[in-house]
Formats: sequence, C-alpha cells, structure tokens
Amino acid sequence: MSVFTVGICQMGVVTDKQANIDKARRMIGETAASGSRLVVLPEMFNCPYQSELFPQYAESRPDGPTIAMLSECAAKHNIILVGGSIPERDAAGNIYNTSFIFDETGKLIGHHRKIHLFDVNIKGGTVFQESKTLAAGNSMTVVNTSLGTLGIGICYDVRFPELARSMALKGAQILIYPAAFGPVTGPAHWELLLRSRAVDNQVYVIGAAPALNAAAEYKAYGHSMLVDPWSRVLTVANAEETIITGKIDLRTLVRVREELPLLQHRKPEVY
Repeated sequence: MSVFTVGICQMGVVTDKQANIDKARRMIGETAASGSRLVVLPEMFNCPYQSELFPQYAESRPDGPTIAMLSECAAKHNIILVGGSIPERDAAGNIYNTSFIFDETGKLIGHHRKIHLFDVNIKGGTVFQESKTLAAGNSMTVVNTSLGTLGIGICYDVRFPELARSMALKGAQILIYPAAFGPVTGPAHWELLLRSRAVDNQVYVIGAAPALNAAAEYKAYGHSMLVDPWSRVLTVANAEETIITGKIDLRTLVRVREELPLLQHRKPEVY
C-alpha cells in the first residue's frame, strides 16, 4: 500500500504504570478508529522519564503487561504498532530502553534497544544520565511490514546521522523516533533533527513525543511530528496531550529519490 494514514499518540505520562497502560490502550483505539494503519507511541510511555525509576517499571518479554497490551491492540485494530519505548529487563538483569514493533496479527516483528544513551550535562539546563540504570543496545533495527520498511531509533539516536543513513541503505522508507526531548533541546533541535534526517536520507520521519506534564520532574517538549522526504513538516502537535495524524505517500519518496539520487552514493555502514 503506497498511501496510508499514520497516527501519533502524544500521551501524557503519570507515575501510575497501569494508568499509563490503560491510557495508551485508549489512545491506540482512538487513533485506529480515525483510519490510521500505522500507530506510534512515545518514548517511555509507561513510566516517568527518570533514570532511577526505570528498574521499578521494567518488564520482560513476552509476558510483561505493557508488551501484552501492545500485542493485543495491534491485533484488535489490525494495525502496525510501534510501541514507543519502555524499560525492558533481559534474562541477565540488564535494563534497556526498548521499542517493540507489532504487525496486524499482534506478532512481535522487531524490537530496538536504544543505542546512544542520554548522558548529558547542559549548563543551566538538562542534566540526565541514562547509563546509571540502562544498558545500551548495539545494533540498528530495520523492520519489513505490509506498509513499507521501518527504521527505528529512540530519542538520542536521532542525533547520529550515520545510524539513519545505515537504516536507509538497508531499505528503510520511514524512520521512527519515539523521543522525549526536553525544554532546552526541544525548541533548539527537535524539528531541525527530524527534518535533517528526512532530507539527508529521503525518507519519511516520525517523531513521537510524550505530552508536557508540568508536574513531572522531567518536562517533555512534546511537538510530535511527521516530516516527508522533501523535509516538509506535514503535521505537528503542540505540547499538550493529543493525537495527530498524517498521510504517508511512498510515491513521494520514489519521486524525490529519482530527482535527487543521493542514496546511490553509498558509504561504508557503521552499524
């Protein structure tokens, strides 16, 4: 299918994990009911974005309640579902910032563990150290679906153009970044980075953010966005909880790549 609707659930996240799961379920249903065939949730949608809390909210495959909800919703609504990200605990006890991707039958068809951990100290701004509690992923994620080929990154991953180019060279037509940019980096770089990854690689780019929670310790910027391969912003949210939708037309991608054949100038892959 070359033309379809994508929906982004910019949900507000609270401290109650079950409340977050229930809200995600409702928003997925609303988004699917609006005609979206591809639905995307934000980064760490089942827990507050606080490094010290990730172990408390973490769950394991395949029986974690958040993971089960995502599978059920994908099958119920017959959608491709990119489940933002959640804290995932592996058999060895490591915790990752992981996105789970499901097909229309509810089958898990891919997962991405955040490669570039968010360890920053911005003077007068954001101080955060994911590596205190999270392990880093070590591979890129490109997933074939009935709607096209998806490349998945998480938040800080968007700042590394080599990763985006590697995914595009592996066939990705849509790059999806669940992300929780903050009040300093969000206004400065969020739109710039999404549009840069789109124009660099002639792909659609989806940025899925949590809504602003003014009472939270970490205040998300919001502004979820869909960008086309010509770097045009097709739809964008504000900071509030909302659902936004937009059309993806893969014929646009083909045309842009024919007019400006960038990807034929291949570089060695680094991921």
